[in-house]
Amino acid sequence: MAKSKTNPKVDWYFVKNKKWIEEIEMLRNIALECGLDEELKWGCPCYAHDGSNIVLIHIFKEYCAYLFFRGVLLKDPKGVLIQQTKNVQSARQIRFANVKEIVKMKSTLKAYIKEAIAVEKAGLKVEFKKTKEFEMPEEFQNKLNKNSPLKTAFYALTPGRQRGYLLYFSSAKQSATREARIEKYTKQILKGKGLDD
Repeated sequence: MAKSKTNPKVDWYFVKNKKWIEEIEMLRNIALECGLDEELKWGCPCYAHDGSNIVLIHIFKEYCAYLFFRGVLLKDPKGVLIQQTKNVQSARQIRFANVKEIVKMKSTLKAYIKEAIAVEKAGLKVEFKKTKEFEMPEEFQNKLNKNSPLKTAFYALTPGRQRGYLLYFSSAKQSATREARIEKYTKQILKGKGLDD
């Protein structure tokens, strides 16, 4: 497979992240060696095949990572794919703390990228949980029961926006925090907007 070219619009990402510079440059080269097209999406280097996103490079305080968009569909014979949080349904990460880990896994990474490309070519889809399968916090259900305009507005939101609110509200451990979050976003829901709109 022919190595793809770097995209000058993405170069700034590799210059600004000094802590992980050697690691992310190596991840970049591996993706390009697999013939993927380099783009900038969500502020991160994203690698695509025929317009389908395959893998993304992103960094955190403790590690840098490859994020496979449909990682849940990969076989993962090496057991290296990580689900970031319990609510992430499709994407999976492979995390790295240093260059040696990447060097050691280079052939594995290329194999996973090739499998991810095959998943896209085959048109395989992730079966996502339906919105009604997400936990409805009791505090929010009570608010919806008492406020019919809010209930109408909430169920008029796109399923993704509904899930965003449900995940955000239910992630609070204390009832008082859940209620405060619900109160804070009631106007936003009534305006037909999502959590981050």
